[in-house]
Formats: sequence, structure tokens, C-alpha cells
Amino acid sequence: MPTRSYAYLDSAAWGRAGLRGVASWWQMIHLGAIVLVLALSPSTYNRANRAITSRHIYTSTWQVLPWFTSVAALFSLVLIRIVVVTALSYGLSQYALQMVVRVLVLELIPLSAALFVALRAGMTFNANPANARPSPVDPGVPLSLTRLRVDVVPRVLAGAFSVLTLAMINSVIVLVLAYLTVYGFSPWGLPGYTRTVGQVFDLSVTLGFALKTVFFSLAVAVVPMAASLEAARDNANGVQPGAVRLFLVLILIEATSLALKYI
Repeated sequence: MPTRSYAYLDSAAWGRAGLRGVASWWQMIHLGAIVLVLALSPSTYNRANRAITSRHIYTSTWQVLPWFTSVAALFSLVLIRIVVVTALSYGLSQYALQMVVRVLVLELIPLSAALFVALRAGMTFNANPANARPSPVDPGVPLSLTRLRVDVVPRVLAGAFSVLTLAMINSVIVLVLAYLTVYGFSPWGLPGYTRTVGQVFDLSVTLGFALKTVFFSLAVAVVPMAASLEAARDNANGVQPGAVRLFLVLILIEATSLALKYI
């Protein structure tokens, strides 16, 4: 009889945990939809909100762009050199550039930018709207539309902009480094190089790369913020659930992108 009671309690606890998980994921999707609508609404961008958004963009992007670009360029240069030398040793030099573009530009650079922004800005949860200054219009309602416009939307836009900017700028830098590694400073390699890169970036691959980077930016911007709001509401620690959830979302986006491209 006690065994049955414990089994019943365990199954009930698992059921409640599953329902809480589903509700938490739904709240995250709901918050993302609301923030997206507010971000596309012209009424959000009054003078005060534009100033707040600009300040967050400067903090999350321009302050870290130089040294993140330097580290990413150094890592990319080492990896490009390894790939090129290995391809030459096996007589596969014609595939070296394609491999560099596919591995670095299409896969590693967007993912590393997303993880970097998440670790620096999202997972610290320093930008918790519950701890931000209360809205002068609705001081008693922490999640009113006014509070979302002032405290949440600028942070989400800044996080998404940071991922997009870091990914795009470093992708261009990797393409330049790949050319310099293979051809040096000679301009005579441009026709062959542009032809090789064009063969990789056909229409479907370009659209998939753009969509994957956009989804990465939305995930990094929305998931930590939703976990932070949920933790503040429940008086709990939201760092671990937010980190695990963001990791799962990023892996799902990357796996879906790989499946659509190569399967």
C-alpha cells in the first residue's frame, strides 16, 4: 500500500512538472509574440524609447565588437590555415575554400555569436525587468504594455541586433581571411574565389543562412528575458532553466538547418 502511494505521488509530481514545463514554454512563446508585435509597432519608438534602445545597442554590440571580432578572426585564421594545409596535403585543394565557407561562415560564426551574446548579456540576467525602475504610468503592473515598451523591448532588440551584427561582420571578415590565406594579396584570384563562394551561397543556402541567423538572434533575445520574468514572478532562480532552454532552442535551430541543407 505505501508503495502504491509513493508511485501515485511520483506520477502526480511528474504530471505537475510536465504541465509547468508546457506552461513555461507557452509563456515564452507568448512573450516573444507580444514583444515582436511591439517591436514592429511605430508607437513604440518615441524619443525616450529610441534613446533607451540606442543605449542598449551600444552596450551589447559596439562595446564588444572590436575584441570579439579580434578573437573570432584569430580563431578563424588558425582554422582556415589548418583546413587549407590539410586539403593541400591530400590533393583536395579545390575543396578547401568550400569547406572553410561551409564550416566557418555558415555554421560556426552564427552559432558562436549567439552563444557569446547569450553568455554575456542573456545568462547574467542583470537586465531583469523586475528589478528595473517601475513605469511611471503603471507602477503596480510590472508586465503592462507600457512596461514592456520601456523595459523589455529595448533589451530584446539590442540582443537580436547584437547577434545579427556580430554574425554578419565576422562572416565577411572570415571570407576576406580565407581569400588572403589562399591567394595572398594578389587580385588574380578574385574570379575563382567569387565563383567558389557563389557555388556555396546559392539561393536556398543564402535564405537558410539568413533565416537561421535571425532565429538565433530572436532566441538569444527572447528566451533569457522570458526566463528572467518567470523567475521574478515565481521568486525563483531562473538562470539554470533559462540556460538549458536557450541551449535546446539553439541546438534545435542548428539541427533543423543542417537537416534541411544536407538531408
